[in-house]
Amino acid sequence: MGQESLPQSKYNHRPGAEVTLTALCLASVASPSETNPPGSVLTPAAPMDGQTGSPPVDYFVRRELLDEARLDEVGQKQTWSTKPSLGDRVKESLRCSGERLKQALLSWVPVLHWLPRYSIRENAIGDLISGCSVGIMHLPQGMAYALLASLPPVFGLYTSLYPVLVYFLFGTSRHISIGTFAVISIMVGSVTERLAPSSNFIVNGTNGTESVDVAARDAYRVQIACALSVLTGLFQILLGVVRFGFVVTYLSEPLVRGYTTGSACHVCISQLKYLFGIFPARFTGPLSLIYTLVDICRLLPETKAPEVVVSVLALAVLIVVKELNACYRKKLPLPIPIELIVVIAATIITHFCNLTNIYSISVIGEIPSGLKAPRAPDVSLFPQIIGDTFAVAIVGYAINISLGKTFGLKYGYKVDSNQELVALGLSNTIGGMFQCYSVTSSLSRSLVQESTGGKTQVAGVVSSIIVLITVWKLGPLFEDLPKAVLSTIVLVNLKGMFKQFTDVPMLLKSNKVDLMVWLVTFACTILLNLDLGLAVAIGFSMLTVIFRTQLPTYSILGHVPGTDLYLDTDKYQTAKEIPGIKIFRSSATIYYTNAEMYLEALQEKSGIDVGKLLTEKKKRESKQKRKQAKEKRRAQKEEKKAKKGAEKEKIEASQISIGMNESKVLTGSDLQNQRPGLSNGQQNWAYQHDTTDSDSDVGSRGDDAITGQPAAC
Repeated sequence: MGQESLPQSKYNHRPGAEVTLTALCLASVASPSETNPPGSVLTPAAPMDGQTGSPPVDYFVRRELLDEARLDEVGQKQTWSTKPSLGDRVKESLRCSGERLKQALLSWVPVLHWLPRYSIRENAIGDLISGCSVGIMHLPQGMAYALLASLPPVFGLYTSLYPVLVYFLFGTSRHISIGTFAVISIMVGSVTERLAPSSNFIVNGTNGTESVDVAARDAYRVQIACALSVLTGLFQILLGVVRFGFVVTYLSEPLVRGYTTGSACHVCISQLKYLFGIFPARFTGPLSLIYTLVDICRLLPETKAPEVVVSVLALAVLIVVKELNACYRKKLPLPIPIELIVVIAATIITHFCNLTNIYSISVIGEIPSGLKAPRAPDVSLFPQIIGDTFAVAIVGYAINISLGKTFGLKYGYKVDSNQELVALGLSNTIGGMFQCYSVTSSLSRSLVQESTGGKTQVAGVVSSIIVLITVWKLGPLFEDLPKAVLSTIVLVNLKGMFKQFTDVPMLLKSNKVDLMVWLVTFACTILLNLDLGLAVAIGFSMLTVIFRTQLPTYSILGHVPGTDLYLDTDKYQTAKEIPGIKIFRSSATIYYTNAEMYLEALQEKSGIDVGKLLTEKKKRESKQKRKQAKEKRRAQKEEKKAKKGAEKEKIEASQISIGMNESKVLTGSDLQNQRPGLSNGQQNWAYQHDTTDSDSDVGSRGDDAITGQPAAC
């Protein structure tokens, strides 16, 4: 018995995750002398059972069972590597030429590749229209999300300008819109409020009252946000340079969607204070969101009615018009820019009706015109924000690459994950020097850019020009914009994230493990805050990967008559096992942590006690070894016996030879005695035989006697 792979041409299985198939041949296996050459698989004696008018099939397996060494020999496994060695790769990477320099430049600066091929006739009109549409969205969203990051609104406009231009040069996606985003903004806001709380900037007033030095507080928060953006960008650039873009694959879609949904709840609760005109206390650490919500409920009796009226009116208009845009998306040439219309209308009404002085409606205040000069970040803040930097970098990149790959798959172009890391990192690093906070792509703006005809990142340049004009000249016109209106814009744009709650029933039907990842991520984000919640969610997601390899699905596959399909016999009634063969399927790769469970499942599903078979095999091997040892000892005994017989024969042969020599000597003596010259009774001592002499002595003396030399008497 052994592991065998059924030929793909005859026995196909459905494509899916990594699958291990083990075919257990239970029919008779031919002896080695009768075994067909390796590769002969199954010989059907009749057509497949289940076909029209066909009798049941009988299979007879005639195949050699191959171990790994024998398989390598039969298959002629290659023992050499076709890949270049490490030294060769290093030499190749250090080799410099004009062509390599050009390729490197086009790889690191993609705009040099596609901009010279830009078709004005095909793309210019669509990019212009989508750029204007996205630019109009940038204005209210930039100011609204800046409040979410606890920064003055003008810094949201800066963030909608510089990073977009940087991504135009280095990005590989044609449709995503880089800039402010709710989730990243709330993450930045949690850092700025933790390191620069209002309580640290309380000053004494002229009448003995205490007040917050808003200017000093906001200036320090801007320094923190810029330092966070620069460090986040450096971290992303480093990951991109070392080709570490694959790290986002460990952030599964349920994890990202559960995290963004939990972040949307943080965003929603953080904006309630602007909608009701109240000032709840600030809480940090685990359960801070729960404490904030409880405090908001406690302060509801202090709600300002004018703020609520403004919020309700703005919400109603935004929701109605956005639904109309969604319903008539195909009929409208451009979506109605309702956010910009609401911002302009609210600013005009507040200014000319003097709502700020009459009803004490909170407005965004002074917006300086012009641009800020770049400056280096405060590196002394880096040790305090390094943990938050990792969270912002990973979440921002995960959102960016997921949107980019979605559009790339839809329109058939490649989005380089490593280059996206570099592009996003440069956008954050350069933007942080120009007093921008961390950015990523926005789903709502990206959908508008794609639906209004945007084909390339030229649309981003057009939107940046609109933002630039606003910052340069039109910024002070929005000083009387109510903060409640910006909060309603943020809340309305959270609709897509809150719709992700529909993932729960879908995952409940399709994949319960992914459902657990979604729920745990959402709960950790709500209860443990954004940074710690993300860390716990990633850890839990890694555990599910381990559990999936530890607890895979095991099944016995059967053939579906009339098809080439092999399905689980427990789930599909028409799937029937092939007589004499069991095909065992595992949904996970076999390695040391699940090898024992694999063996147990194999025995349970197949009904074969592999341990017993191995024991019998060992007994047969031991018996064979004892038999071989016995035969070896018998052969040794026979060899010794034969050797002794040979020595005995040799001794007998030498004794016969000695006897013959003695007879020759005696015969010679008799002849000598009969010669004349010797009297009777005289003895010739030359022929006196010493029985202790050797054969050679006897021979030599015999020679002397034959010569007839006289001997001494």
